[in-house]
Amino acid sequence: MVKKLLHTRYRVSDLEKTVSFYKDVLGLKEVRRHTSPRGSQLVFLQTPGSEEEIELCKFDESGPVNVGSDITHLAFEVDDLEAFAKHAAAKGYPLSDGPTKTGSGGMIAFVDAPEGYEIELIQHAK
Repeated sequence: MVKKLLHTRYRVSDLEKTVSFYKDVLGLKEVRRHTSPRGSQLVFLQTPGSEEEIELCKFDESGPVNVGSDITHLAFEVDDLEAFAKHAAAKGYPLSDGPTKTGSGGMIAFVDAPEGYEIELIQHAK
C-alpha cells in the first residue's frame, strides 16, 4: 500500500530559470541536485513546513517541453496574498489570474511559472 507522497516531477527546458523562480519567487529551498543514470539533470526543492518535494527535470533527449493550458498546477498556501503578489511582480512574475474571493472567505490567485506551469496561491480566511 502507498504510505505517503514523496515528490512531484515537472520537466523543464530552462532548469536554472525555473529553479530561480521556485527559490526566489516562491521561497522554496533546494535540497539536492544530481544527474540521473540516463543523463537527466534533476533538482529537488521543498516548501518550508512540507515533507513533499518538487523535482525539476531537464532532459533534452525527450524533446521540447509543451505544457498545455489548464493541465496541471501546484497550489501553495500564503499568509498574505497581496504581499506575495507585490513580491512576485517585483521579480517579474505578476499574477496571471485573481485575486478572487472564495466561498469560505479566503482568496486565491495564480502566477505563471517558467515553462507555462501554473502556480495557485491560497490565502485562507483569517
